[in-house]
Amino acid sequence: MFRDQVADIVLRVDDFATAEQLALVGIADRWELTGLYEGVALPDRSQWDHETMPPVITLFRKPLLEEMAQTGVAFEALVRHVVIHEAGHHFGLSDADMHALEQSVGK
Repeated sequence: MFRDQVADIVLRVDDFATAEQLALVGIADRWELTGLYEGVALPDRSQWDHETMPPVITLFRKPLLEEMAQTGVAFEALVRHVVIHEAGHHFGLSDADMHALEQSVGK
């Protein structure tokens, strides 16, 4: 069931977020955004919706590499964390919801 709900998500990798993507999330510094979900969250969809584009999770390579260099966290762990975080948006979770979940499991 989970696999069916994420099967249509496209995963992209770009060096940095575009100006439009940064404005969308209210971030000014392109080094601060490591990932972004763009699409209609599952709880917000209806049977009458006809999406023309699939949902997209974009990872931003250079900010991820910079975070790895600054924190010492393994690149694979950073990517996993960002993908799970952005997939949470696909399921309708807010940043605050995901932060609370991360705190509850000690991350």
